[in-house]
Amino acid sequence: MPDATLLLAQALIACPSVTPEEGGTFALIRARLAPLGFHFETLDRGETKNLWARRGTAAPLFCFAGHVDVVPPGPLEHWTSPPFVPEVRNGFLYGRGAADMKASLAAMLVAAENFITANPAHPGSIAFLLTSDEEGEAEDGTTAVVEWLQARNETIDYCVVGEPTAVEKTGDTIKNGRRGSLSGRLRVKGVQCHIAYPEKGRNPIHALAPALAELVTTRWDEGNEHFSPTTWQVSNFHAGVGANNVVPAFAEVLFNFRFSPASAPEDLQRRLTDILDRHALDYELAWTLGARPFLTQRGDFAEVARQAIREITGLDPECSTSGGTSDGRFIATICPQLLEIGPVNASSHQIDECVAVDTLPTLVRIHERLLQRQLGNSR
Repeated sequence: MPDATLLLAQALIACPSVTPEEGGTFALIRARLAPLGFHFETLDRGETKNLWARRGTAAPLFCFAGHVDVVPPGPLEHWTSPPFVPEVRNGFLYGRGAADMKASLAAMLVAAENFITANPAHPGSIAFLLTSDEEGEAEDGTTAVVEWLQARNETIDYCVVGEPTAVEKTGDTIKNGRRGSLSGRLRVKGVQCHIAYPEKGRNPIHALAPALAELVTTRWDEGNEHFSPTTWQVSNFHAGVGANNVVPAFAEVLFNFRFSPASAPEDLQRRLTDILDRHALDYELAWTLGARPFLTQRGDFAEVARQAIREITGLDPECSTSGGTSDGRFIATICPQLLEIGPVNASSHQIDECVAVDTLPTLVRIHERLLQRQLGNSR
């Protein structure tokens, strides 16, 4: 018979849950958790739907967290099979969200089923924190649930986020933290004029170029033992009216810091504006702090997870803080022990997104082992 986790992953992929839609996934998830004794609360904000499901009231609380939403599939004609019609080919499950992160959701749900069936009177509590707003602006999703839990003075003792974290094989890498994200929109002002008479205007591109060169070559910090050095990158540059004979009135740059705890966001802001001021630019600058860095120290829960993965896969997992941000940044404010464990990340957000079918039982065993270690009667 087909593997239960594979069937559930296929059912979740078949739900067209392009952010901020949940696409019917919550009904599937409720149907699996309700017979196990979970109680449900919904927190909908804007177009986003959030689900908090909990079994038990005692501590410690072990939480599985994730998102049901996916990015848009892109041109349908480029997919080998329809993105919301899951298909198994050559040992891989294809479909939008297969890797990010519906395979993980299926594995976490089945692991909870297996554990509760074997340990119906387990100590502590188990919860699921799920949102449909991780791939979008992430303003009305997990952050709203965390604020809601904080208002009730609820905390989480252990949390596993199901983001795809592996590099080559499931279990080779887990995330025990993430860098911070600080974005800026810089608008450098000039004076528009005919390009044949530059003395009548001021070219903002020319004015910005030396400062931009300095920003690109600046070493912001050296990182630390857990985090790589802070990086600064330009994502967009716009200037001009589309004609080749006009000096533009402004140049606009969108940029982003991915920063380690070695630099505070306030210090990065100050250092960048010092460079702009030194080059005497006339500018406007708006900042957005998307995330502060967080870290689960390599001890306690992290070591339990690494040992479980060694026992199940034979791999020695690396603890990493690389990559982009995740909803872990919100949950970390109420949970000191948070890890991200999931499948290989290679195809996330791509055409023909897929996950190896043999990843599914591996993830189930890992999650089940973590539940046993943290909540099992033999703990």
